[in-house]
Amino acid sequence: MENRPDLPPEIARRRTFAIISHPDAGKTTLTEKFLLFGGAIQMAGQVRAKGEARRTRSDFMKMEQDRGISVSASAMSFEYDGHRFNLVDTPGHSDFSEDTYRTLTAVDAAIMVIDGAKGVESQTRKLFEVCRLRDLPILTFCNKMDRESRDTFEIIDEIQENLAIDVAPASWPIGMGRDFIGAYDLLNDRLEIMDRADRNKLAESVKISGLDDPKLADHIPADLLAKLREEVEMARELLPAFDRKSFLEGHMTPIWFGSAINSFGVKELMSGISNYGPQPQPQMTAERQIEPEEKSVTGFVFKVQANMDPKHRDRVAFVRLASGHFERGMKLTHVRSKKPMAVTNPVLFLAADRELADEAWAGDIIGIPNHGQLRIGDALTEGEGLRFTGIPSFAPELLQTVRSGDPMKAKHLEKALMQFAEEGAAKVFKPMIGSGFIVGVVGALQFEVLASRIEIEYGIPVRFEPSQFTSARWVSGPQDKLDAFANANKQHMATDHDGDPVYLTRLQWDIDRVERDHPELKLTATKEMMV
Repeated sequence: MENRPDLPPEIARRRTFAIISHPDAGKTTLTEKFLLFGGAIQMAGQVRAKGEARRTRSDFMKMEQDRGISVSASAMSFEYDGHRFNLVDTPGHSDFSEDTYRTLTAVDAAIMVIDGAKGVESQTRKLFEVCRLRDLPILTFCNKMDRESRDTFEIIDEIQENLAIDVAPASWPIGMGRDFIGAYDLLNDRLEIMDRADRNKLAESVKISGLDDPKLADHIPADLLAKLREEVEMARELLPAFDRKSFLEGHMTPIWFGSAINSFGVKELMSGISNYGPQPQPQMTAERQIEPEEKSVTGFVFKVQANMDPKHRDRVAFVRLASGHFERGMKLTHVRSKKPMAVTNPVLFLAADRELADEAWAGDIIGIPNHGQLRIGDALTEGEGLRFTGIPSFAPELLQTVRSGDPMKAKHLEKALMQFAEEGAAKVFKPMIGSGFIVGVVGALQFEVLASRIEIEYGIPVRFEPSQFTSARWVSGPQDKLDAFANANKQHMATDHDGDPVYLTRLQWDIDRVERDHPELKLTATKEMMV
């Protein structure tokens, strides 16, 4: 990290990060406050509230607004404190974890949101592992301190033990639940006081010189002040001080305490990202490492969202720029098809609002509307044949057959399913024998989302029915052996939307048997989305 050349100032001021957490830890609320402080929206909406006030900006699918959960990852860009923030909100619900895994390939850092009462939950642990694989720097925000929460030391211990990472407190809470009055900023020796009256108002800061400053007594009740002094002294002795190098290498996480819904602690967290967060990092391809300061433009598609506007059958490919300075109207080579593509109407997102992007730099995330040419994992370059690595596709854990309520619409259904497969929302398998399709997903809630989207976006009522198969594996190996195997096991064979062979099975025993009897073939549960 140390000997890298200085990035051009425009690239160096970019901060591209994702927010990860267990469902309900308050991730979407935190996203809203980021947009509020970045001046991108005038008033943050709650996920569940009355009538019009409930429109959160980052949840735009009908189902997200109905259920108060985020289903698809959305990207937003805004300015804050001289920096350009590119924030990617990910679904916290474990049924949509694949979308989240892919999103993490496109960011340079992650903010982990933890609920002060519940601590580290299962989904947080899973997502954290993915950050670990990529050595992503992680900033932690302990939310909901204005409700009854656990002891501060206990929360920090749990993070250290469960996630095997050093935790350095960046702020320390004063009181909790009803008595929560604010936090002490350990990095800047400041007192931050929460305003309970107005949720959209910034907390006020009181400049003080250390914990012995007599001014503290004007703002904090005596019992809480004594406890704060004692705890901070213990924390300074027992816990490591914040070290930026260790944080950038992914070994340490700074933790802020606050309450997103009361806009408290969010500003300190944002300053933490501007001051300590990583600049756009080099990206790996099968051929070489790509440095952000390179002159030529390169980027990769990490997500495709279909029908963001149901009136137009549009599909937007989310592209993370890895290098260069992109300008609207540029011709880029679509590496998979080797065809040039003029990017005439790239968009930047402010939640569901979009604006045309006249330019973008390495580290930015832009949307490219297209009619199905772009898929997850595709590379766009100025002519160089690159393949970006590390974008995973997982074998589905649940398989069901899908039938259209109207037999005349079979062709339309096929088109809808292919669209969702390319978007990465589901795996679609076409069995070698018989008609119909088998749809595979990671979590059961995805079947509901698919059925509701097929009906809303294509006007086809469908029903999902249990399939005789329970798992799917991609098969690879020498072509002749593969063909022979496929012919012998026709009733188990299918192809995915890329035309790759897939072995469907009911039992783990079948998979073991194939591996034993056909050592030249390889069965895999993941497939790299490379071209």
